Amino acid sequence: MLKIGCCGFPIKKKEYFRNFSVVELQQTFYQLPSKELLLKWRKESPLDFEYTLKAWQLITHPPSSPTYRRLKIKIKNKNNYGFFKPTDEVFSALKETLEVAYILKAKIIVFQCPSSFKPEKENIKNMRVFFNNISRKDYILCWEVRGDWDRRLIKELCEELNLVHCVDPFKDKPVFGKIDYFRLHGITGYSYRYTEEDLKKLKEFIKDTKTTYVMFNNVYMYQDALGFKNLING
Repeated sequence: MLKIGCCGFPIKKKEYFRNFSVVELQQTFYQLPSKELLLKWRKESPLDFEYTLKAWQLITHPPSSPTYRRLKIKIKNKNNYGFFKPTDEVFSALKETLEVAYILKAKIIVFQCPSSFKPEKENIKNMRVFFNNISRKDYILCWEVRGDWDRRLIKELCEELNLVHCVDPFKDKPVFGKIDYFRLHGITGYSYRYTEEDLKKLKEFIKDTKTTYVMFNNVYMYQDALGFKNLING
């Protein structure tokens, strides 16, 4: 199965629903939406429409990250946030993230790490403690690695912790996962628009034996996702 979509709604939802069957919510990374808004989104979308979401930044990013400027709550004990630290604050942020996933009937959660999250002993230990002490249920947990990590270490952790290695296929190849989850950030950056040749090459990355999500996350995400969909459909 191949599912194509965008990271966020780049156009009006009704039009998006007509063209795609999945979206990755970005808002959940910056600040979790209210229960009322989540229920509204679920109600106005088709029954078979799928939401995936990025985990709240309180889990993965430290308060020094510029993304915290969009956080709408005040936090204390700033040293207790980010980098999968096994603290009450991080586990609470996970619990709230899972509540969002439950309301939206989302099964896939993406944990995107900043490049400052390096393969240091403490970070690796935190990951092991964190992912071994959460209630997974039927969720598929994806880990988007940034920074200089050895592929063998990534594979070891993904296998041990049952994580999907989330990648931009133009920049890396996944080393483990029950599905492939691609996030396309633009070959040269966020303002990049994929050419027809790029999309043909992207098609070559798709494996017939795996469910694959292809999620565009660039300025032209809607046009590129639609172009890729049309290419796949011939």
